[in-house]
Amino acid sequence: MSTLTKAGIVDYIYERTDKNRAEIKDLVESILDIMKTAVKKDHALLISGFGKFEAYDKRARKGRNPQTSQTITLPPRKVVVFRLSRKFRAELNPS
Repeated sequence: MSTLTKAGIVDYIYERTDKNRAEIKDLVESILDIMKTAVKKDHALLISGFGKFEAYDKRARKGRNPQTSQTITLPPRKVVVFRLSRKFRAELNPS
């Protein structure tokens, strides 16, 4: 099993269209920029039939350095989670 990369997406589209690689790469970059902006600005991105990306703030919390066992405070941060749509989940897990 291998990971699909941005270059792999460009190649996949290139093989199925009459566009050149540069145009496809620009298009893929534009789509990813739109997605990143949506998550940053609105904290959510819904793609029907695929899933939803949601960003939320995590509070500061106590942690431990595993090498020294010293207690440290981890700073607050933003995290992004992805939730599958029901339709896509059903495709992944057929009954």
